[in-house]
Amino acid sequence: MYANRFLKISSLNLQNSVRFNHAQQLKSDIKRRHIDKVLIANRGEIACRVMRTARKLGVRTVAVYSEADKNAMHVEMADEAYHIGPAPSTQSYLNTSKILEVAKRSKSQAIHPGYGFLSENVEFCKQCADEGVIFIGPPTSAIRDMGIKSTSKAIMSNAGVPIVRGYHGEDQSIERLQAEAQKIGFPLMIKAVRGGGGKGMRIAMTEAEFLPQLESAKRESLKSFGDESMLLEQYITDPRHVEVQVFADMYGNAVHLFERDCSVQRRHQKVIEEAPAPGLSEETRRKLGEAAVRAAKAVGYVGAGTVEFILHRVTHEFHFMEMNTRLQVEHPITEMITGTDLVEWQLRIAAGEPLPVSQEDIIRRGHAVECRIYAEEPRAGFLPRAGTLHRLTQPTPEENVRVETGVREGHEVSVHYDPMIAKLVVWGQDRNEALAKTKRKLSEYQVAGLETNVNFLLRLSGASAFVAGDVHTAFIPQHEAELFPQSDTVLSEDKAIQAALGYVIKCQHDSTANNSWKGISNKNRRRGVLIII
Repeated sequence: MYANRFLKISSLNLQNSVRFNHAQQLKSDIKRRHIDKVLIANRGEIACRVMRTARKLGVRTVAVYSEADKNAMHVEMADEAYHIGPAPSTQSYLNTSKILEVAKRSKSQAIHPGYGFLSENVEFCKQCADEGVIFIGPPTSAIRDMGIKSTSKAIMSNAGVPIVRGYHGEDQSIERLQAEAQKIGFPLMIKAVRGGGGKGMRIAMTEAEFLPQLESAKRESLKSFGDESMLLEQYITDPRHVEVQVFADMYGNAVHLFERDCSVQRRHQKVIEEAPAPGLSEETRRKLGEAAVRAAKAVGYVGAGTVEFILHRVTHEFHFMEMNTRLQVEHPITEMITGTDLVEWQLRIAAGEPLPVSQEDIIRRGHAVECRIYAEEPRAGFLPRAGTLHRLTQPTPEENVRVETGVREGHEVSVHYDPMIAKLVVWGQDRNEALAKTKRKLSEYQVAGLETNVNFLLRLSGASAFVAGDVHTAFIPQHEAELFPQSDTVLSEDKAIQAALGYVIKCQHDSTANNSWKGISNKNRRRGVLIII
């Protein structure tokens, strides 16, 4: 499915493509580890994604599931599946003892954490090592150091990776933070040292706003991460969010697979991503890639990682923001422009193999876009929605179109988990072709039972500024009138009616000829007219 379309080498010779000296080859032989069964400590689309590649490689898969997911797609796909607890993630997908118990019972040699949940959990990584189970991810030290923002900034600065001017010190007294804020100047970004996902993050536009915003960030950080330590940084107004995919092996080799632009966000979370980033010079791309590789080597990285940068919209000057020590949600667009299967790389590197390619072997071709399809209400501040997908028609996957999903028609979107329904990933020869194809494929969605962001994504992918590549982190609020037109309500109702009609027609088609109206009450069959209530 994920063929090496663009690599300069044959897939049959991947293991021989990196130029090792004799000592490295000896190390490679020593570190080889056998993996023929892997437990996926996750759910939804990423669990299904990992299973597809594992199956391709002949690796058996083990699923874990909560009570809410007993009928989930990832449970059906796996070779084995084990119930691990009730719906709340703290009692199931975050229950490390249960997951390790299943790994032992199933005789899984490795655990793939996916993204979210335990993917960046230092203690879980340690527990896996203690139990003799391979954690498919970076070393514990890399997860720990990159998970503490002040530590990561210091490491990056020492490695020559540009960082934003700010304060990352241990003195967290109010007096010291106020003094440092005055030195940096306003506007100012306040960030939780152990934060992520937009939590524990505030902006103080003026000195008068600093203390109230600081206290707010501290409260949220303490509640979310158990730590109220903060770092302060110069706030760059409406920057771009550009990240670089990196990969490293156990032998000191590291490569980058070019950059992705993830600037358009809601609630500090990505909603549409593309690769490569539009409008950058080749010189800027080269510098981004080289900085990302330096970052990976500075922490002794192994496996898949993403180095995130803030990039100035006009000057294209960039600064290190953070490193995500896991596979990203948006990894498919990198796969599309490089012709790689990053999950296969993860499995092979975890088994002790060297990187399959050197930097010069990786070439970029075309343009890819990923849209995250969520059960949410964009007009209500993108509030998540839960319920049954009574009708779900998705685009048909094809060579340059991927639909990554973990649900199907009739499934529940639970209140307990992220409301993502699918990821639509398309590739085109250039950005214009990719965007045109994105709009065509988005228009093929039909969903009934839950509000989604499909209509919003259609408008976003066709918005004039987005098409022009003028993207930044404040894009959605700045283009609110175009993204939320008054006619949207009518459009949503029309779409809902179409989807409901499609569902009823499907029910009729699936019924026997003599009982084609089964399930529709007599009072709603008036003179051959179907009334939908």
